[in-house]
Amino acid sequence: MTQVARPPRSESGRTASGGLAARVSLGRRFTPVSTEFLMIASAALLLTIFGLVMVLSATSATAVSRGENPMDGALRQGVFAILGVPLMFLISRLPMAFFKRMAWPALFFAVALQMVVFTPLGIEDGGNRNWIGIGSFTLQPSEFMKIALAIWIAFVLLRKQAMLGTWHHVFIPVIPVALLAIGTVIAGNDLGTSMVLVLILLGCLFFSGVKLRLFIIPVILGVAAVLAYALSSTDRMRRITATCDDMSAYTGDCYQSIHGIWGMASGGIFGVGLGNSQEKYGWLPAAGNDFIFAIVGEELGLIGCVVVLALFTLFTVGAFHVIRKTNDPFIRVAAGGLTVWITGQAVLNIGVVIGVFPVMGVPLPFMSQGGTALLAVLIACGVLLSFARTLPVGEERVAVRATEAGRRPAAGRGRVTR
Repeated sequence: MTQVARPPRSESGRTASGGLAARVSLGRRFTPVSTEFLMIASAALLLTIFGLVMVLSATSATAVSRGENPMDGALRQGVFAILGVPLMFLISRLPMAFFKRMAWPALFFAVALQMVVFTPLGIEDGGNRNWIGIGSFTLQPSEFMKIALAIWIAFVLLRKQAMLGTWHHVFIPVIPVALLAIGTVIAGNDLGTSMVLVLILLGCLFFSGVKLRLFIIPVILGVAAVLAYALSSTDRMRRITATCDDMSAYTGDCYQSIHGIWGMASGGIFGVGLGNSQEKYGWLPAAGNDFIFAIVGEELGLIGCVVVLALFTLFTVGAFHVIRKTNDPFIRVAAGGLTVWITGQAVLNIGVVIGVFPVMGVPLPFMSQGGTALLAVLIACGVLLSFARTLPVGEERVAVRATEAGRRPAAGRGRVTR
């Protein structure tokens, strides 16, 4: 048997192969991101910039009246924006294995940090004990719990994916652990944040594909828990049931709501002009925080409000496209919880400002003054951007082109000469 020696591979061939691999790797690095990535990132950046401008406008008047620098509020918010935006894009590069590995530690850390509010470091404001004082800055731990809870529920339900038809596999340990985490926030009398955490829990269960008959039970339990918490305090029930249609409660529970509506109404279509609000001169409490949307309506009018709503719609559409297109149940559940949090909180805040809901102390994501809230929502956007990077749009396009190129016959090959 005659053996034919294989010709040695030339150095030029090796160089060409190495160069091809390098070009392929470099091409993957510079593959265009998905449309969903662009929608989420652009909406987050524009809302953050918009929020910085409105915080400066809403807080400058009261700062001057106190003899302070009118830029202080915007500068504090800007520090967290400068930290949060690069962190958002850094988190967007993290792999899915990192989020799954950090699910339990993140939840433990968030709950432990929330418990610090009951130590001497805790700060009480307006009857709510939900902040930690660190030097000249305040930290709201419950904002980070929202991220940790969504990722943890997604990780636990991923491991039970084949058993979600049985009620005890759905509820244990998700419901008891989630209620324990939410209970640490309720203990600080923060009804608004507790409602948002309940929304995250329900959103994760909904997008996990739990059967409807099993999903109804947590909904009923959640509504019953919120009602029981509201009924447990006569002061809380008075604020919830306050009627603000007339001026009877103007000096009481309806003061903020009435001035918020007055600010929106005086803005008209085009607004009174950026910086020209009258309500921010001590008339509207929390003008830079929970009622910043009223300042947007007063200064920028209906057009400014529509722009804000359009940006939140852009963000929501991009996030729901990630949920719809992904094949990973972990991504679908976690993205669903984070999207329900940000979009649902925006709906609650705007509903409070226009008088649909009672005042419950829920900030407007990206825009309300509050460094911890801004940092937490930008981190959540980074997680969503990381999920958007997993969508196989760019990779499928490259694979199709490579397949089509491989099917084309080379020049001169397959010809028969007679």
